[in-house]
Amino acid sequence: MLRARDAMDRDYARPLDVPALARIAHVSETHFARTFRATFGETPHRYLQRRRVERAMALLRESDRSVTDVCFEVGFSSLGTFSRTFRGIVGTSPREYRRRAAAADVPTCFTKAWTRPAS
Repeated sequence: MLRARDAMDRDYARPLDVPALARIAHVSETHFARTFRATFGETPHRYLQRRRVERAMALLRESDRSVTDVCFEVGFSSLGTFSRTFRGIVGTSPREYRRRAAAADVPTCFTKAWTRPAS
């Protein structure tokens, strides 16, 4: 399970699916999905989405790249899916998140701690 999670952390922008991750973990797809959720508390898909959103949050805070560019860089293939997933995890739209992060004159370490997505 750790190998698969490490692969998701490292290659979050690549298209990763359960069959590929199960091969990395050397288990069947069904066993992988069940065990991953029991071990980490969320499905492999949700973990990968959260990892991508965390990276997007950093890019939105630290760069002036467009939301669309950030969406594709972190591995989403649709701006609509990215925006919906971002809002579901963070609670605001990507554009609103960037605006609030820019308006807050708070050190980055505090911003990261306060805005870390909920599991």
